[in-house]
Amino acid sequence: MGIGQKGARFLSESRVEDASADNSTAWFDLGICYSSGTGGAMIDLVEAHKWFNLAAMSGVEEAQAWRAEIACDMTPRQIADAQKAARAFLQTGVRAH
Repeated sequence: MGIGQKGARFLSESRVEDASADNSTAWFDLGICYSSGTGGAMIDLVEAHKWFNLAAMSGVEEAQAWRAEIACDMTPRQIADAQKAARAFLQTGVRAH
């Protein structure tokens, strides 16, 4: 039995809040949301790669595999944009999603 649309949206929103608190598990969960469209998120591989990259840098081993998998469906430019967004997130403290 899965969760309903309201529950999925709440889960996604709570992950964004947790990501603002430097929660590596939340970063991984956001990568999942953006890579698969779960939790009410639109599929956005650049955003997914960014969140998987942040999670992987924080020691979430599973994030490395997910990042590599979606990178196969991305252009070099998209990967560069995702890496730039991850660096900006870390350097400026901007918690945009």
